[in-house]
Amino acid sequence: MASNDIRLSVAEERTIYHVADIERAMEDAAGNRNEALASYYEKMRQRGGGRFLVRPNGADMIDELYDSCPNFTEVIDDLKKYIALSVAGNEPMSFTPILLLGEPGIGKTHFARELAGKLGTGHEFISMSSLTAGWILSGASAQWNNAKPGKVAHTLVHGDFANPIVVLDEVDKAGGDSRYDPMGSLYNLLEKDTARSFKDEFIDIDIDASHILWVTTANDERSIPEPILNRMNVYEVPRPDHDAAISIAAALYREIVSQHDWGFPPEADEAVLERLGSLPPRDMRKRLMAAFGTAKLEGRNSLVAGDFEMARMGRSRKIGF
Repeated sequence: MASNDIRLSVAEERTIYHVADIERAMEDAAGNRNEALASYYEKMRQRGGGRFLVRPNGADMIDELYDSCPNFTEVIDDLKKYIALSVAGNEPMSFTPILLLGEPGIGKTHFARELAGKLGTGHEFISMSSLTAGWILSGASAQWNNAKPGKVAHTLVHGDFANPIVVLDEVDKAGGDSRYDPMGSLYNLLEKDTARSFKDEFIDIDIDASHILWVTTANDERSIPEPILNRMNVYEVPRPDHDAAISIAAALYREIVSQHDWGFPPEADEAVLERLGSLPPRDMRKRLMAAFGTAKLEGRNSLVAGDFEMARMGRSRKIGF
């Protein structure tokens, strides 16, 4: 099986759960008359426990991130070291869990998504600010009504890869009843030795989650337990300076134009980049899309700086991009 990204190749197939364990569990589920659990086990049995581990084939495979995410240079530099080791040993992609720390709007979530796209192993995006119980990650016991697997097991069972990127966004905002700590399962999941026998509460069999590539984001590390911080490489991401903001704007413009046959030139004018670069990274895409629409409504195939002022007059959520 080949990845969609030609910079990647597929390494060996790895067993993340054993079908024999599933079959034994199916017998127990049938005896307990738990139809939902029995049905899920059947899906797992049919899929089998093998998943692909992706390996990189060049240390330069994430170099484009220097242009699209220039304020993440330190993170990219370190990731390239891990990629170089994987290439040298012909090994699957692996790196120490990452925490991207910085103020809102500097592009942390955007970087996580871009990285997932470059590595090509598939990814699951989980907003931790919406989590109120640990079972969202690790599943709820099948004894409960409407119980289901957690996000981790779901990603591994239904995905094609054993080493997907799992993005935990705003991990510092996870909250809820202290009896059901949303981050409780991370103590085991972020350690390879214990993650090899991760047990989702719903599925209740061992699943190898040790190859997951973890990327987390936060605005403030003070609410994150120290044992969790110690399991991750923490990067304080700065706000983009002027040159970095222009680089982000140019890369975003090129990306969008290359994906659509709208008739816009491949490079934006300097005045357009200056205006776009003055916006927070989190707002650039939606404002740029609105500006493209403004230009087309006026019969133009190029942007002008004023298109962004016009775009601001409307509410972006009404624009279906």
